[in-house]
Order: sequence, then C-alpha cells, then structure tokens
Amino acid sequence: MPTTGLGSVWQRHRDTDRHPSLWLSRASLLVLAVTFGLLGTVGVRVPLRAQMVVYLVGMVALNLPHGGYEHFENLRRRRPSFRWRYVAVYLAAIGGFVGLFLVAPVAGLALALTVAMAKGGIGGLQVLEATSGTEHLQTRFQRGLAATVRGGAVMLVPIVFWPETFHAFSSLMVGLVEPGALSSYAGSFDTTRLVIGSGYGLALTTHILLGYARGGGRSWLVDAGESLLLAVYFAFVPVLVAVGLYFPFWYSARQVARTASVEQEPVGDERWDLLGGADASTVALRAWVVLVVGALATFGVLAAVYWAFPNPLGASDLLPGAVAFWSVFISIVALPHIVVGSLLDRARGIWYVP
Repeated sequence: MPTTGLGSVWQRHRDTDRHPSLWLSRASLLVLAVTFGLLGTVGVRVPLRAQMVVYLVGMVALNLPHGGYEHFENLRRRRPSFRWRYVAVYLAAIGGFVGLFLVAPVAGLALALTVAMAKGGIGGLQVLEATSGTEHLQTRFQRGLAATVRGGAVMLVPIVFWPETFHAFSSLMVGLVEPGALSSYAGSFDTTRLVIGSGYGLALTTHILLGYARGGGRSWLVDAGESLLLAVYFAFVPVLVAVGLYFPFWYSARQVARTASVEQEPVGDERWDLLGGADASTVALRAWVVLVVGALATFGVLAAVYWAFPNPLGASDLLPGAVAFWSVFISIVALPHIVVGSLLDRARGIWYVP
C-alpha cells in the first residue's frame, strides 16, 4: 500500500485548508453570533415559535441528507458481507438506545446529549486533522480535550447561557416516555450549570494554552480560533436556532472539506461499487435506487421509534412536540452513526482521514 510523505501531507493541508466550505462554516457562525449578540444587546428576542421552525428546517431539511451520505460514501466500495454486518449492528444499537430511553428516560436523555457532543467533537477533530492539521495536538489527552471542547460547545454552553429553554425542551424529551421524570432534578440545575460552566471554561483555556505550549503554529491558531468561535456562537445564539443551524452550516459543511481532502485516497474494491456501471444510465439508476432505499429505511426507523414511545409528541402542542421527538430520534440514529460508522470501523469509517 503506498505511503503518503510529509510533503504531500503538507500540500494537502495547505490546499484543503482553503476549501470554500470551511470559510462558509466560519462566516456563517460568525455572522449569526454577531447578529444575535447585537439583537440581545438592544433587547430584541426571537419568538420561541420561530426558533422551533428554524430548528426543524435546519435539522430535517438541511442536515439529515448529509448523515445518509456519510454512510453511503463509507459503504460504497465495501464488500456486501461487511455492509450487512454494518446494518445489523446499526439496527441493534438503535434498538438498544430505544430500550434505554423506555426504561430510564433520564439516562436516555443524558446519552442523547453525549451523542450530540461526540458527533460534533470527534467529527470536528477529524476535519481539523484532514485540513489544517493537528501538529499541535501531540498526545492522546490533547486530542481528547480538543474533541471535548468542540463537542462540549454544542450542549454544555447552551446549558449555561440558555438554561430555561434547555431545561424546558429536555423535560419535553423525557416526557415522550415519562412526563415529569426530570422534575426531581430541577432543584440542582443551578448548581449543575455552575459546575458545567466552570468545567467547560477550564477545558477551553487548557486546550488553547496547552496547544500553544506544544508547538503553536498555524494549526493551533486555526484550532483555537474555531474553538472560541463555537463557544461564542452557542453563548449568543438561542439554543434551538444554534443547534438547528450548527449541524448543516458547520458540521456538514466542514465534512465536505474533509471528504475533498481524502477523495484521492480510495479505499475498497471497485467491483463492489454501489454506483458501478458500464454506462451513465446504469450509474444514474443505481444512484436512484440507493436514494429511495435510504429514504424508505429512514422513514421505517422513524415510524418504529414513533410507535415505540408512549407519548411521541409529549403532552405539548404539535410544534414543540415535534422538536422534542426529532431531538430524541436524531440522537437515537446518531449513536450508531458514531459508534458503528466510526469507532468500530477503523479501516475506513464515516470520518476517514488517511
């Protein structure tokens, strides 16, 4: 198997670090943070109903297709036997998560929050490695801290800066199974906020200072700037809007840059290519079949999860109930997305970096 020299690695980083999707992601979050920061300064508040609509549009219409694409790109040239094992373990993980939520909804909520942070953190670290590089992250501890800081911004920062909304929708999520199950923890919420805020601030500061001490350089500067941008974004932008737009405008956009940086590193056998064909019409037909099968599979899992929950929309109106249900559902499918699609698939994985 051919090796990649240091010169080609640097050339790849130098080229992909300028990928348009990286600048788009940074500009999007910066504009949103500044806009909502200014609105907050003058006392303008975005109606909660509008925030919920933005969340659903961002998470369903804009971001969901990219999750399917990550799996498709990963499985495209893999052997059929691997694909079947992949799907079987994926469905088993979904079943396990649903079972946990039904038996212990508060624990299920905790796992859902962890999944969101892991997706943003680990996926973000892989993008950094494929584009700007991670020369300043010289130990496993530093890499773990980098993933924690990037992923923690997604859920931990909103707990500190948007506690009412965060707690309200967390209660709705738990209420899909057991309404009121989170009420016994309400008394310690303020203390939890203080601990989380202090811990995250310490982690962010340590991550930046340690990266500088271990070499600094351009990769550190990019990492530090993006880590601070994420923290500011989730502090200034209302949590529903922030999460709803983070995944399409930041996570998915940046995975495009990662894919572009490794597309010259094919893995797998062309014989098993799902889109393989002797002519363009065959390729188009296969692509259509893949899209239809993926859409039907997603709908099937969605329907099964909806049926499994006693109160799939909670005890609230349609819009907040839809936000709560989708938040739980996307976490349920994201757990195997991370574990099966990356952590257990060390040969390639959805966040592949050679």
